[in-house]
Amino acid sequence: MFDVILRNGTVVDGTGAPAFQGDVGIAGDRIAMVGKANGAAAVTEIDAQGKYIAPGFVDPHSHADLSLYRENSTALLEPLVRQGITTFVGGNCGMAMAPLGDAHRDAVETYINIFTQIDFDREAHWQSLGDYFDYVEDKGLLLNAAVLAPHGLLRLNAMGMEPRAATDDEIAAMKAALAEALDAGAIGLSTGLQYMPGSQSDTRELLALGAELHDRGGIFTSHLRSYSNTLDRAIDEVIEVAETCEVPAQLSHLFWVPDYGRLGPLFQKVVRGMARLSKYWTPPLPLDQPMATQLKQVTAAQQRGVAVRADIMPTTTGFTHILAFFPPWSVTGSVEEVIARLHDPEQRKRILHSIEHGKMEWPHTGPDAWTLNLFRLMGWGCARIMSVASDKNKRLEGMSITEIARERGVHPLDAVCDLLIEEEGHVLAFESMAEPDDAFTERSSFAGLKHPEVMISTDAILMGGGIPSQLFYGCYPKYLSRYVRDMRLLPLENAIRKISGLAAEHFNLRDRGVIAENAYADVVVFDYDALATKGTFRDPAHFPDGIEHVFINGNHVVDGDVFNPDPLPGRLLRRT
Repeated sequence: MFDVILRNGTVVDGTGAPAFQGDVGIAGDRIAMVGKANGAAAVTEIDAQGKYIAPGFVDPHSHADLSLYRENSTALLEPLVRQGITTFVGGNCGMAMAPLGDAHRDAVETYINIFTQIDFDREAHWQSLGDYFDYVEDKGLLLNAAVLAPHGLLRLNAMGMEPRAATDDEIAAMKAALAEALDAGAIGLSTGLQYMPGSQSDTRELLALGAELHDRGGIFTSHLRSYSNTLDRAIDEVIEVAETCEVPAQLSHLFWVPDYGRLGPLFQKVVRGMARLSKYWTPPLPLDQPMATQLKQVTAAQQRGVAVRADIMPTTTGFTHILAFFPPWSVTGSVEEVIARLHDPEQRKRILHSIEHGKMEWPHTGPDAWTLNLFRLMGWGCARIMSVASDKNKRLEGMSITEIARERGVHPLDAVCDLLIEEEGHVLAFESMAEPDDAFTERSSFAGLKHPEVMISTDAILMGGGIPSQLFYGCYPKYLSRYVRDMRLLPLENAIRKISGLAAEHFNLRDRGVIAENAYADVVVFDYDALATKGTFRDPAHFPDGIEHVFINGNHVVDGDVFNPDPLPGRLLRRT
């Protein structure tokens, strides 16, 4: 007797094997049968005739862990489950909710607060990452979560926001903190090497931490030091850590933005023109050749036995804190110190000079060498406001920096600085070379979208305010419907592996990501023909069509339009 039988479906098991007609039986939190149920009975029987049965989707790069502590976390994270996600990997880009520490507490709290706006005195009931894990487990989780130890916080706790290489003693403190986090259940270490303070680390520091990962069996993940003209060197740095330390590694949200120097403005103008044209016709140019070249580095490393892989978002529109667009020297110190700097006309002139004349030279640790200099690489109009904290500026969400500057009659840099001052630093922004998700720049991602060893990720950061990315509501339905079904970039079986079994295997999430007997019953049933996303950039908050059933650890959470998270079915997937 099963709890659930899914009958007559087309099973795509997450391994890349050919799909087959069959039934799937669920008992408790496990898959108890795959094949033919014949005369077996179940409490609940679902006819999946004409539908596909697949493993729950595994998101390898998310920031949903930043929402787990919140009282409304179930409502915040519902869009993930509604699109078929049953497990995510959080703590990415060197950022998480812990450890908080004491030695440099102000710097740590500022670093976290700038993204989350958490009230530490009222809401933070933890110190260590293990404390945070215990807190969210006691509270309950909507979906499964595996969390990485955040390099940014380890570094801040060891040495504050110092813009320099770490000393031996400081590295030793980071290693001890990493060991504690891994022993508490973190599955590895994440780095944010384009952001302060991670941008100030050197490879020596990363290798020392990689040795700790080797000793305890963790993975090394990296928001790379560069996604521009030194991308190959940034990939090599991660491969060096993985190969030297003998640990698996993950290249986070792979993309590429070229630096054409003085020809940059002309390049930007051409791209924007081609993007506008792509509403009617898209020239079949191989814009993904640079990404294909970088993926050859990954393949070559894999052939040497290095366990390195990558993930990519199916979008041309990224998002981050708008202070990340600023030179590193200008964002050191407390929020009050940064705001004071932005108030100063002379400091604004210096910031503008850094943006316009900064040299993006490897290893990008210099004060003007950062590669998130997107205002120079992509133009002032690349940034659109994702979220602000105050009600008075809510109407600016979705507007570009150039539109705000034009409305206020000021230079774009002044518009950004003034907005940051008004919002006390709490401004998140989208960035894209042209219109969000245009069909021209989209072509630059095709190599990664179809590569068999590149996973698909959301980069989700759901805080309940602003304009969410369309990916937060429809990443995987979009991937399957647009790129797999309609554009036929790859077979469905390979695509399902990329969004389930591949990530579960690489991040060592045991018995997840596959339809197999005794695997955990994380299961999605979808209507392939009906899969569609309804959200737009300006109106993204719509659940997709075609996701008919979602089970998390055997719990039937999505049944058509019905969402039933009671009792909360998710689990914290600790390394131990």
